[in-house]
Amino acid sequence: MEHTTDDKAGMLPLESAKPARQAPALPANSAEKANMIIHYYRGEIGRMTSWRDRIDRTSNWSMTVVAGLLSVSLSTPASHHGVILFAMLLISVFLLIEARRYRFFDVYRARVRQLERHYFAQALCPQAELKADWAEAIAASLRKPVFLIDYRDALFRRIRRNYVWMYLILLLAWALKISSPKLQQGEAPVEFVSSLWQVVDNAHLGPLHGGMVLALVAAFYGSLLFAVMHREPDDGEFAHGEVHV
Repeated sequence: MEHTTDDKAGMLPLESAKPARQAPALPANSAEKANMIIHYYRGEIGRMTSWRDRIDRTSNWSMTVVAGLLSVSLSTPASHHGVILFAMLLISVFLLIEARRYRFFDVYRARVRQLERHYFAQALCPQAELKADWAEAIAASLRKPVFLIDYRDALFRRIRRNYVWMYLILLLAWALKISSPKLQQGEAPVEFVSSLWQVVDNAHLGPLHGGMVLALVAAFYGSLLFAVMHREPDDGEFAHGEVHV
């Protein structure tokens, strides 16, 4: 027992000799702080650009789907009008994905814009109304990142920016498909339908009655119209210029 105790006592100096862990040194002067901010700005620009590229990618996929399925649907009378409805469903999936990506993009863009408005713009042309606590929002976001926009607003924003035009093109193509007998399977002596009942009959989709299909499409586009007409409050980045995504 005494020998063991001596061994442990002899090991104490070795353990106490280990260097204590220290945090990285913080910038000590204005030059170091400026260098740190520049590198941080570059990093945030990189992350923002990466998420912007993901947003553009889903938009490109959506446009490819619209162009491809429209060419299939309108190229031959044998093609069913359900192909266009399927295109609406596919780009809706892309829209949901893009809205989720947009929420991440919005976080990094907000940080970049804080630096641009309050630091770089002030360095180029100082103004008296600069707030001394402008960096607190960036520090709080770095300590606890949270989304700055909810999913619904992100969805509405992407509809207004890009997807409303794709949906409009699909709606026009679908209306042309179900109202033009020459675009339906089988020949017809007239260019367009002469009554609403013919439109309803052409809108049949499997077991679904044409009237139900028309009602579902009308309800869907009514929700799109609400998203387009919905206006967000002029706060945040929208109050500081018109250049926004």
